[in-house]
Amino acid sequence: MNEYVALIPARGGSKSIPLKNIKEIAGKPLIQWTIEAAANCSKINEVYLSTDSEEIFSIGQSLNCNKLDVINRDPENATDTASTESVMLEFADKHKFENIVLIQPTSPLLTAIDLEKAIEIYEEKNADSLLSVVEQKRFIWEVEKNEFVCPVNYNPQSRPRRQEMEGCLVENGAFYITKKELLIETGCRLSGNIAYYKMSDESYYEIDEPEDWIIVEKLLQQKNKTQSPIDRDIKLFLTDVDGVLTDAGMYYSEKGDELKKFNTHDGKGMELLRKAGIKTGIITSENTEIVTNRAKKLKVDYLYQGVKDKLKVAKEICQLEGITLYEVAYIGDDVNDIELIRNVGKAACPSNALKEIKSLKHIIKLNTSGGNGAVREFSTLILE
Repeated sequence: MNEYVALIPARGGSKSIPLKNIKEIAGKPLIQWTIEAAANCSKINEVYLSTDSEEIFSIGQSLNCNKLDVINRDPENATDTASTESVMLEFADKHKFENIVLIQPTSPLLTAIDLEKAIEIYEEKNADSLLSVVEQKRFIWEVEKNEFVCPVNYNPQSRPRRQEMEGCLVENGAFYITKKELLIETGCRLSGNIAYYKMSDESYYEIDEPEDWIIVEKLLQQKNKTQSPIDRDIKLFLTDVDGVLTDAGMYYSEKGDELKKFNTHDGKGMELLRKAGIKTGIITSENTEIVTNRAKKLKVDYLYQGVKDKLKVAKEICQLEGITLYEVAYIGDDVNDIELIRNVGKAACPSNALKEIKSLKHIIKLNTSGGNGAVREFSTLILE
């Protein structure tokens, strides 16, 4: 079961801006901005784009995102009057997950960092739900029954400076997080103890009208947004040892010393990665002096042996490098590699990997077996 899944509902029918979800804004289709944010968030396991439009479906599939599944929406949940909750409940009925992150495609200023930090708050507070907000320091008035107005959050006779105001939290509609069980129980995206994540002021804008489009596009251009494209550059290459750098064979000398067979072509592949500016590392469940010596020979940046949770170690390395898991490539061959394979940007397995690994979605099945140049083949694909 995935701990977090992201759901992006993107309907084809839009009255104010026809087909706005796939209209290009700041150089990309609108839906691509939020898909990238979700896919680049290491805490989100799978991203689902739900649509009733063949055009949106086609563009979603063309984005080359290994975390993304494009799914069809029931026609009854694609009408002008259908609620977003109806789409969420339809999704919950068909998919297994623990927590859902609902993301509106009309909020392209959302980033992966926003999602990472929001999920941290959600977990730290042990919240039932979370919503994104912006803080606004505005003087708010309301209309009374006599049609005159009265202030809500300040006294006009002692008008404060705006910087001295506490401000109020305004829902910006970018994203919501809740538990599956509560979604089904209440039929609502928010329930129970609700936490919040405060986004930047400019994220107040949602694209609903043509005027919003102009403002948001200018903001995206001015920020020179650096969120990487889906088919992003790899900045870290990680590999398993047995069955990948070796042929998984167990060799012993007459004295009983354990031996391992490595391949010089793999060494060259690692060297080429380093020259291209890509950091390298080895993560293995074994703990031997042989691997220590081989790692020194390969000049890898990171060596972790005796590892039980490879995904956890990879996340630690990402924090040290200031990158996300989506900028990581990993090659593995056995069941203890599955979780890491599912969460990195690019994953591959040797031709002799276990069938459980070969059957994983989006994995690159190499033509070369472990210990016979599989790492070299994968490194060549990355560099190309």
